[in-house]
Amino acid sequence: MSALAAETVEMTPILAARGVGHAYGDFLACRDVSFDLYPGEVLGIVGESGSGKTTLLKCLSGHLEPTEGEVGFAVRDGEMRLLGEMGEPERRALARTDWAFVHQNPRDGLRMSVSAGANIGERLMANGHRHYGNIREAALEWLAKVEIDAERIDDLPRTFSGGMQQRLQIARNLVTGPRLVFMDEPTGGLDVSVQARLLDLLRGLVQRLGLSAIVVTHDLAVARLLSTRLMVMQGGRVIEAGLTDQVLEDPQAPYSQLLVSSVLQV
Repeated sequence: MSALAAETVEMTPILAARGVGHAYGDFLACRDVSFDLYPGEVLGIVGESGSGKTTLLKCLSGHLEPTEGEVGFAVRDGEMRLLGEMGEPERRALARTDWAFVHQNPRDGLRMSVSAGANIGERLMANGHRHYGNIREAALEWLAKVEIDAERIDDLPRTFSGGMQQRLQIARNLVTGPRLVFMDEPTGGLDVSVQARLLDLLRGLVQRLGLSAIVVTHDLAVARLLSTRLMVMQGGRVIEAGLTDQVLEDPQAPYSQLLVSSVLQV
């Protein structure tokens, strides 16, 4: 029996990782990562480029198969299921219902050849919705939530700015009410003023919807605003973890201290 399957927990985490690692040939991109994520929590994963944080996110979200360890997800009946034991159809269903993935480049998470409304509607249709009027109404509702003018519902995403494309990607992902959202550098590549507005939007949505989320970022300001807990990675390993304010205000690991001091000096 696996370590996760053998555990009995009074408060079931929504996601659990035990000894997760992934190797590219002889190179271990991340190794021995373990944590529990509980409903309503936002976990920030920070570190420099090459620290293993993006590889870890891909393992947690089913985009990569871990070469060591295991990842479990609490399905809606409360049962902890191992991702490695799920069939491909079940994983695909999970990805379009309980999970959402926000890419750093919104073009990776949008269909650029269909309208903004159709981008949102496609996820609903993938979950069995067929009434055109209801789908369009839901699209309009979510455009408003992410601060996109309703008049843009029939416009193609390629006519949007980068910040608007990212907000549309968020609407497309959240329209079906996922329980867990994975975010890979959600504000990367945007101007500072656009980043600030998007962060306020994300923080508000996470709080109002009670989402659980895992946010990968190299930006400690993003981590501070969005996350309740923080993991610092270096060389593929987690070198420090704790409450976000605790880690950022009193970092213990030398590398964490360096990260925090470099931000303070800017």
